[in-house]
Amino acid sequence: MAASIERGASVVEAVLSGQVALVTGGAKRVGAAICRFLHGAGARVMIHHRASRAEAEVLGAELNRQRPDSADIVQGDLLDAGTPGRLVEAVLARFGRLDILVNNASSFFPTAVGGITESAWQDLMGTNLKAPLFLSQAASPELRRRRGAIVNITDIHADRPMRGYVVYSIAKAGLAALTRSLALELGPEVRVNAVAPGPVLWPEDSHWSADIRHRIIEQVPLQRQGEPEDIARAVVYLVAYAPYVTGHTIAVDGGRSVSL
Repeated sequence: MAASIERGASVVEAVLSGQVALVTGGAKRVGAAICRFLHGAGARVMIHHRASRAEAEVLGAELNRQRPDSADIVQGDLLDAGTPGRLVEAVLARFGRLDILVNNASSFFPTAVGGITESAWQDLMGTNLKAPLFLSQAASPELRRRRGAIVNITDIHADRPMRGYVVYSIAKAGLAALTRSLALELGPEVRVNAVAPGPVLWPEDSHWSADIRHRIIEQVPLQRQGEPEDIARAVVYLVAYAPYVTGHTIAVDGGRSVSL
């Protein structure tokens, strides 16, 4: 029987003991919750960040206090062509293996028709679609060797575009298609799935007023905002408890996608 790890008031079975996970954008918000939950399930975690070094160091120290030598951080700009290969090399050099890849890092900002720029296209498509593709490709030999798993963090707006966020919606739609394509390409050794969040954390910009947030929550059948931990639980389910699931997306949105 697997050992268990205490996490506050709950006990999480250490089903991922011995495995190693790379989480992009893992320093804060949803990414940090994913790191904590994978770590709580027994995995060692490489926390990727681009510019959030302080947050990454704090999280890494927190996880290492819980279990020594179980977490580290790596910096990289996912828009740089050499970053995917370098990230995989860093994980292998530090931990000697890679079992789980979570493509969580994401740019998010509005791009209404008439104001879309080349730089906005490169940023949104690069972080949300291009980087997950090339990082998955770079990781695939090791993931095949370990019979590992990839989880992409998409969005319910991959299927139902958000007004004013044209490029972001396109990019997430592409990531949803990439999830299905990689499930075909990398099976049977590697399972590839996605989690599509709904209203979990509000964006860190000025476009989301209290009135807009209220209207969105009114559309959620569960009538509340989700938590980063809701996404993290779904990720752990897909990598640890779903050995016969691949090519699928779980919407973690309080039911909002059925009411849009």
